[in-house]
Amino acid sequence: MKLGIISDTHDNLPAIAAAVEIFQNAGVEAILHAGDYVAPFALARLLQARLPVYGVFGNCDGERAGLTKLLPELTDGPRRLELGGRKICLVHIWENLSHAAFEASDIIVFGHTHEPKIERHEGRLIVNPGECGGWTTGRATVAILDTDALAAETEEVRVEAAPLPASGTTPTRRKRT
Repeated sequence: MKLGIISDTHDNLPAIAAAVEIFQNAGVEAILHAGDYVAPFALARLLQARLPVYGVFGNCDGERAGLTKLLPELTDGPRRLELGGRKICLVHIWENLSHAAFEASDIIVFGHTHEPKIERHEGRLIVNPGECGGWTTGRATVAILDTDALAAETEEVRVEAAPLPASGTTPTRRKRT
């Protein structure tokens, strides 16, 4: 089973749309979000992928009531799931992962650091997709996880920048009436 892994979207709608396209092109069957959607409209954009979304809250998710209205299963985490025959633990902040949750998992997915990381530790696959929003590091990334191979890879999220006005011109303003 292929899973799309995303975290720290921080309301960047163009990056979320680009991530969804990456996931759809890769044939993922579900999306794991490791927190920091920030506002409900960001989660709504992710849900437009029409794929199952499993997530946890992050430390910057201020509109929890609105987020929960869109995805009632959202929790603070850690959240334990079984997908593709693998036991997965989803958490935003690595330090909030208990030893028992670590021991009970084949795969641990986390976010918060905004730095991509894929490694093996004590026989477990550890995945941080980095930040999809790209606000902090200037680099937007997600990860694709293959549960059969117990392997993941990071994908760069490329977002088209809006064109700037031609040199020497100023944007037009509408006159209020």
